[in-house]
Amino acid sequence: MSHCGVPAPSASTFGVSPCDCLAHQFGNAADHPDRTRRYPSDLTDAEWALVRPLLPVPAWMNGRGGRPEGYCHRQMIDAVRYLVAEGVRWASLPADFPRWRAAYRFFRRWRDNDLIKELYGRLRARLRELAGRKDEPTAAIIDSQSVKGDATVPTASRGYDAGKRINGRKRHIAVDTLGLLLVVIVTAASVSDRDAGRDLLERVRARHRAITLVWADGGYTGWLVDFARAVLSLALTIVKRPDDASGFTVLPRRWVVERSFSHLIRARRLARDYETRTDSAEAMLWWAASIPATRRLARRGAPAARRLSRPAPAAA
Repeated sequence: MSHCGVPAPSASTFGVSPCDCLAHQFGNAADHPDRTRRYPSDLTDAEWALVRPLLPVPAWMNGRGGRPEGYCHRQMIDAVRYLVAEGVRWASLPADFPRWRAAYRFFRRWRDNDLIKELYGRLRARLRELAGRKDEPTAAIIDSQSVKGDATVPTASRGYDAGKRINGRKRHIAVDTLGLLLVVIVTAASVSDRDAGRDLLERVRARHRAITLVWADGGYTGWLVDFARAVLSLALTIVKRPDDASGFTVLPRRWVVERSFSHLIRARRLARDYETRTDSAEAMLWWAASIPATRRLARRGAPAARRLSRPAPAAA
């Protein structure tokens, strides 16, 4: 899907709205545009100014059918961010948001069409630009995290991680050298790092062709190193913990992905896995990562479009 670059009408069916989202501009919004933003997870005006131009264009505006947007995009995004950040159930969303079933339909549509990945990818490109990097990274770091599964997690997609003594699921992520998400896979906790690492690296190769170097911990050593080199043309470098190390030790490169996990786990919805489907669990990770991404961009100042005159960035 393309960026939200369709010209806006001068007024909606119900008059000029104080919100500039497509639903309010075209008079289709069923909610109230003057909702008071009171939660820490809400998009600030600075964040919304950055996010709005990056939103995908709805199918109905590209002539592909479907109904016009029925709820304000900003309020829907705020509702999903609140659920992810605070860890509530869908039916427990506060009453000042749109109806929870509408918010869930919005989440489901963005999950099924990979729209949250598309939005995060654009946020990642802006963050890399501001850091003086190219849009596409040339190196990545991979790691996994096991979390307990709630009773809502079905037996078919859960397992027991004997090393961590956790019954639930395992999150496998690849990040760039800035700690920004590149690929996410959720499996049963019983799946080994090497087996999941193969799928993870295949997706990294398919989606980010410029990457040639990947760092990982000792759990990925063995046949996966040879597979990455021979089949995927990736140099998988194992960063091992020193034998004489005791307690917490900062390891080169690996600390980046570990920091990313620490940022993600701050979202209470990710404290354990509550999702029935693994693609929903993956979507929750992308949503959780988008919250600090928009905040970092807002702290850096004006929208990235005004920063296009920066000198040529260096490679990752």
